[in-house]
Amino acid sequence: MAGRGRGTRAGRPRFPRRAAGLALAALLTAAAPGCAPPAGADPSLTVRELDTTLERRAAAVLAGDAAGYLEPIAPKARKLRAAQRTEFANLADVPLKSWAYEVRGTPEQDGDWATAEVELRYRVDGYDTAPVATRRTLELMREGDRWYVTADRPADGASDQLWHQGEVEVVRGAHSLVLGVGRPQEELRRIADTVDLAVPAVSDAWPGEWARRVVVHVPDSVKSMAGLLGSPEASYRGIAAVTTGEAGTGGERPAIADRVIVNPQAYDSLGSFGQRIVLTHETVHVATRTSTSPATPVWLSEGFADWAAYRGEDRAPDLIAPALAKAVRAGDIPEAFPVDEDFGFDGDADELSRAYESAWMACELIAERWGKEKLTAFYAAVGAHSGRDGSVEQAMDAVLDTTPERFTADWRDYLSTRLG
Repeated sequence: MAGRGRGTRAGRPRFPRRAAGLALAALLTAAAPGCAPPAGADPSLTVRELDTTLERRAAAVLAGDAAGYLEPIAPKARKLRAAQRTEFANLADVPLKSWAYEVRGTPEQDGDWATAEVELRYRVDGYDTAPVATRRTLELMREGDRWYVTADRPADGASDQLWHQGEVEVVRGAHSLVLGVGRPQEELRRIADTVDLAVPAVSDAWPGEWARRVVVHVPDSVKSMAGLLGSPEASYRGIAAVTTGEAGTGGERPAIADRVIVNPQAYDSLGSFGQRIVLTHETVHVATRTSTSPATPVWLSEGFADWAAYRGEDRAPDLIAPALAKAVRAGDIPEAFPVDEDFGFDGDADELSRAYESAWMACELIAERWGKEKLTAFYAAVGAHSGRDGSVEQAMDAVLDTTPERFTADWRDYLSTRLG
């Protein structure tokens, strides 16, 4: 039997055999086990073989077939079977519409060891019109004429999914589906109720087509939230929620479904008003995704989301924008709109607040002076542009009949009037 340990072979590193994450441990042929391939057998791992195995794996997930899910795993791989059984159970209550794998490229092989890059794409039934996609790296080992996948981990730059963190609790709302791990059901129900209020409010603010349904993930901690996002924990400690997804391109449906991910500690620190504003803001990002593109500056996407969230609230501007109001009253009126980098989560908290508040006031100015319809038309026109260069300038000319220079001057005057 081929060696299984770590080491080198012909000067190249071997791939370690270990049970990690949702390892597929897939049996790629149906012949009896042996220590070497039978005479005439092709020892190479083909994309077709791997595709066939992954198709069977996907079918078992959708059928809720735990035995089928575990059947390909080597009987002696007890730890791997236990991990597989747990993660399959974690998924049990998630209403899946589709689950599929796609092999990306050709597996790299070194004798009895191989690696392959695959993409998992899945949809939640009744909520996703596009799939969530996540990339995985598989490690495989051949025993006789069988190939087993011995490890499955996030590919470089990718991250785990919610079910990798524990059993997923599911709470349904009228317009929401909340998936939580390690959080009380009553907390998930309150979040669902808040999203159910947000969806009609956002639909009233945004006239574009969208699903009017939102999927929310609630991990057990900010550390787990960062794990889902593949970013450092420190970046999200004070952030109550974020929305993941992929921007559209001039009105096309994005290839990746949206998820609102809640930081339970930061979210719980807010009162009911703040929680409603946060989830309405994030719901706006879901609604406007197909009209948001690389041509859309962050100040517009974030400012519009805040405008829609605060719209109709009976609160003075200086209470909504306290950091900016303080700066304006001190004579520090911004010279220009915040740039994309000003919205990074790892910078100064006060500067981040001023960036969001400046963006909100810009959209508030458009809605007040030109009207809601012009604001939404401006947003759509910017997103429909072929690229960032000229997107704002052309939309301001076509929709608002102004220039960036005049609008910036008007915005600075507006800040002085409303916040001074």
